[in-house]
Amino acid sequence: MTTRQLFLQNVAQTSDFPLALEIQKAEGIYLYSETKKYIDLISGIAVSNVGHRHPKVVEAIKNQVDSYMHLMVYGEYVQTPQVNLAEAICKTLLGTGLNNVYFTNSGTEAVEGAMKLAKRFTRRTNIVACTKAYHGSTQGALSLGDEHFKRNFRPLLSSIDKIERNNFADLEKITNRTAAVFFEPIGGESGVQEANYEYLQALRKRCDEVGALLVFDEIQSGFGRTGKFWAFEYFDVKPDILLCAKGMGGGMPIGAFIASHEIMGVLKDNPILGHITTFGGHPVSCAASLATLNAIFEENMLYNPKNCKFGCIQSSCRSIECNLIEQKSQLFKKLLVHEKIKEVRGKGLMLAVEFESFEVLKPIIDQAIEKGVITDWFLYCDNSMRIAPPLIITEEQIRFACEVILSCL
Repeated sequence: MTTRQLFLQNVAQTSDFPLALEIQKAEGIYLYSETKKYIDLISGIAVSNVGHRHPKVVEAIKNQVDSYMHLMVYGEYVQTPQVNLAEAICKTLLGTGLNNVYFTNSGTEAVEGAMKLAKRFTRRTNIVACTKAYHGSTQGALSLGDEHFKRNFRPLLSSIDKIERNNFADLEKITNRTAAVFFEPIGGESGVQEANYEYLQALRKRCDEVGALLVFDEIQSGFGRTGKFWAFEYFDVKPDILLCAKGMGGGMPIGAFIASHEIMGVLKDNPILGHITTFGGHPVSCAASLATLNAIFEENMLYNPKNCKFGCIQSSCRSIECNLIEQKSQLFKKLLVHEKIKEVRGKGLMLAVEFESFEVLKPIIDQAIEKGVITDWFLYCDNSMRIAPPLIITEEQIRFACEVILSCL
């Protein structure tokens, strides 16, 4: 039997129409089959932010494997990769009060941990989440999602209320029963829907008024995807708990939920070991993540201060002359103009290209893949094309990818 036949027979499938591309190698923004080279315009769904097999990430993985891999369940041994990564992440969050990191294996697990943490800290049971938001597929995380994906898996968690993004009236649903509000500053699977600046200010204020924790899900938008290291930096609002995964591992599985010492400390007693994981914070994944974080800053993937007329400090500048990711974003928006394209929206390299319908979009995606450009759509917005390439994509590569997409229209 061929590898493709074995894939369909022995590997559990999640749809009746998998892409089924047989990739033999990946490097930079490219995936390679035996006969074809593809531009990965979605980064394995916002994962390969620094590109596939970034040399520093590969080196860090090899070095760590030579030292040790799994030693003990999470939190018992002092493991240098975990310690160094936690310190580096906290340095990106100075001034926020977010200074304690709990490592997980994935974004979904980060959501699960944050849900438990919020309920334990507030001693409340109600959780609020947005409509058309995807936070994961395990039963707790799925409970936060929309009915389409969860109706056939009930019973799930009760006491979940839904609000609509940017709907000020819905903030009244956040009450003194609410443990936490889970919110994406820039919605991923809703088709890259950005929060209104004033709305996020009001959301923060409402949470403070009723004593609810504000949880920002940056599983897709974190680690530079939007042009800031964290998307919430655009909105001048600090969360109580921050979630990340996907792009933080440089291709390795890892996630985290981050809070203050005060909040995180409740997991230590009543009961002891209030949240545990065997492989969370795996030393190889942590080494890869630290190399990813360092590469973003050391290689100036987000900013080029030399171009900035304001003499900026990287993380505080909002000038397009300084922000390399926003420059690339604007180039996509400039090039992707066609009568069939209704809108190109998003922040940085987290973009959605909207068409009339899924029936219009799907053949375009299929043709683009045939021509060597991989893209797809969104779970809750199937009339929009996802564009989330590695941050290292060049102007020349952007122009080529856009030419291919336009040729498919």
